[in-house]
Amino acid sequence: MIIQYKCPSCGADLQYDSKSKKLKCDSCGREMEVDDAAFDGTIPEGEGGNDAPNPDPFSANSIPDEAEFEEIEIEENQRSFKEGEGRQYNCNNCGAVVITTDDTTATTCSFCGAPVMLGDRLTGELAPARIIPFSINKEQAKEAFRKWCKNGRLTPKGFMTADRIKNITGMYVPFWLYDMGGTGEADCTATRVRSYTRGDYIYTETKYYHVYRRVNLAYRMVPVDASEKMNDTLMDLLEPFSYKDLKEFKMPYLAGYLAEKYNYNDRQLLPRVQQRVEGYADSYLRSTIHGYTTVTYNHKNINLQKINAYYTLLPVWMVCYDYRDSEHVFAMNGQTGKIVGKPPLSKGKIAAWFAGVSAGVFALLQVVTLLFFR
Repeated sequence: MIIQYKCPSCGADLQYDSKSKKLKCDSCGREMEVDDAAFDGTIPEGEGGNDAPNPDPFSANSIPDEAEFEEIEIEENQRSFKEGEGRQYNCNNCGAVVITTDDTTATTCSFCGAPVMLGDRLTGELAPARIIPFSINKEQAKEAFRKWCKNGRLTPKGFMTADRIKNITGMYVPFWLYDMGGTGEADCTATRVRSYTRGDYIYTETKYYHVYRRVNLAYRMVPVDASEKMNDTLMDLLEPFSYKDLKEFKMPYLAGYLAEKYNYNDRQLLPRVQQRVEGYADSYLRSTIHGYTTVTYNHKNINLQKINAYYTLLPVWMVCYDYRDSEHVFAMNGQTGKIVGKPPLSKGKIAAWFAGVSAGVFALLQVVTLLFFR
C-alpha cells in the first residue's frame, strides 16, 4: 500500500522539515506535529465536506491548531516483476506509476514529486524500532558540502568551486544498533626497568610483575549498517551519531526522503559487530594496565554476547559530484553534518606541498648546523 500525508488545509503533500522538526506543507506553510500523525480511518467532526476549515492559505496563523491531517491509504495496483527486479505502485496524487526496487521503503513520485511511503514494507519484521530524524535540510547540506570542498588544500581548483553537484539525496539508511555485554580477562607479565650509575658503572635493574585483569564489559547501541548497497567504510566513518535525538519510529519522519529496508538481519551482522566491539574491549583492557616498561600477554580472553539489537534508520545525505567526467560519491551525516569520501587530488598541489616541506626541512638543518657547528 502507498501512504501519503496530506495537509488538512490545502490538500498538498506534507513533508518532514528538519528545521522545525514537524511535518510541513510547502504550499500553505501549515505545520503539524509528528505525533499527530496517527489516523484511525475516520474524519473528525467538523473536518471535511462543507464543514472543513477554509483558512487563508498564505497565513499560517489563521489555521486552527486542532485541525487533523489525513493519511490516505489505497491498495496498490501492481504487476509482476522477477525477484529482485522491483514492484510497481500508483501514486495517490497523479496516478503515475511508481516503480521501486525490492529494498525501497520510502521514495518520491518521479512525475509529481509527492513523498511516497510503502506501508507494506514497514510492518511486521520490517518495521524499524527507532529513527534519528534529519537535522540538516537539503540547502544546509549543499552549503556544508561547498564549504568542505573549498577547504581541500590538495584538491584541484576546479573541484574546490563545488559547482558540479550532480545530485544530493537525503535517505534513511538501515542500521542495527547492538547492545553487547560480557567479560574481558588478561593475564600478563610486566616489567619495570630503571638505570642508575654507581662509580664507573651503569646498572640496569629489571623487576618482573604478574598482572591480572578481569573486567565486565557493556557497550550500548553500537551501529552497523545493514544495507548491501551502502559502502561499509563510508557508513562507519560517518559516526558518531548522537543518540539524544533517537526516537521511536513513526512513518511521517520518512515523508520527503528516500528509505530502504535492511538486507541483513541482526544475526547475520553479529560477527561483524563482535569483531568491532572486541577491538574496543581490547583497547579498554590495555588502558587498565599502565605504569610498566613492557607488558607481555600470557593469556587474553574477551567473551561478548548480544543483549539487544534494534532495527534503526539513520539519516544520510548522499552527494554525487561530477569532476572531469568522473563521478565522486560522498556521504554526509544528516544529523551532525560530518562529510566523508575520497576527493580528487591535484598532482601540482601535492608536488608543491612536498617541495615546501623539503625546503622547510632544509632551512631547519641549516639553522641547526650554524648553531652547533660554527
